[in-house]
Amino acid sequence: MSRPSYVGGYVDPNFPNPGGENDATIIIYGYTPSLVVGVLGVALFFIALIAHSYLLFRHRTWYFSTMIVGTAMEIVGYVFRILSSQQDPYSVPWFVVQYFFIVIAPVFFSAAIYTVISVLISTYGPQYSPLPPRAILGIFITCDVVATIVQIAGAALVGVAYSNKKNPTTPNNILLAGLAFQVFSFAIFLIVLAWTLWKARQSSVKVNRPFLAALILASLAVYLRTCFRLAETAEGLMQELSTHEAYFGSLEFAPIVVAVYLFTYWHPGRWLNSAVMSRSKREESSAVVD
Repeated sequence: MSRPSYVGGYVDPNFPNPGGENDATIIIYGYTPSLVVGVLGVALFFIALIAHSYLLFRHRTWYFSTMIVGTAMEIVGYVFRILSSQQDPYSVPWFVVQYFFIVIAPVFFSAAIYTVISVLISTYGPQYSPLPPRAILGIFITCDVVATIVQIAGAALVGVAYSNKKNPTTPNNILLAGLAFQVFSFAIFLIVLAWTLWKARQSSVKVNRPFLAALILASLAVYLRTCFRLAETAEGLMQELSTHEAYFGSLEFAPIVVAVYLFTYWHPGRWLNSAVMSRSKREESSAVVD
C-alpha cells in the first residue's frame, strides 16, 4: 500500500497531530517509526550490553569499555523511537533525543575499535604502523568528536526549523558537513588499519586470524552505517532514503548490530590478550637469555 504524499513533509493519516507546543506540523522522521524496529533495538542492544559488561569484567579489558557506553546509548535511542511510534511521532524533542543517542552511539563503537588497533600495534610493534598507538587514539577520537558535535547541532537545528515552520536546508547542510568529515576521517582510519595488518604479516607475533577478520568486518559495518547517513543527508530532506524506514533498518540498525555482536564472540579480551601475553613471555625469555 502506497503512502499518501504531502507537500513539505509526511503526515500520518492514521495518527492525528496532537498539536502540542513541541509538535512539528509534520513527522520529521519522514514516516511513523515502527514499533517492531524499536523493540528489536531495545532487546538486541540490551542483550549486548549484558554480554559486553560480563566480558569487560571477566577479561578486565577496560580500554574496551566504550562498547558499554555505546550499547546503553542505543537502548535509550530506541526507547524514544518506541515512544514516537506509539504516542507522538510529531514530537520534536523525542525525534532529537533518539537521533542524538543513535547517532552518538557508533562514535563509542569506533573508539573501541581504535583502542583495539592501538593494542594491536603495541603487540606487533610500532614499526608495523604508520602512526603510533597514542596518535591513533588522539587523532581519530578527536575527529569523531568534532564530526559528532557538528552533526548533533545540525540535527537539532533541523528539528527547530520544522517546529518553527522554517526552511531546514541550512541546518541540513551543517549536518551534511559533519557526516562528510566523519566519513573522510574513518576512511583514513581504514587505510591505517589495512596498512598495519598488511605490514604485521612479517611480525613474529601471531594474532588469531578470525579475530582480525571480525575486526575488519565490524569496522566496515560501522563505516557502511556512516556512509548511509551521509548519502541520506546529501540526498536532501524528505527524500527516498530518509522517508523509508527499510533503509534505516538495513543500513543504520543492522550494521551496528552486526558490529556489536561480532565483538561479543570475537571479544579482544578473549582473542587479543593471549597474543599480548605471548609477546610478554617472549620478551621476558629474551631478557633472561641476554
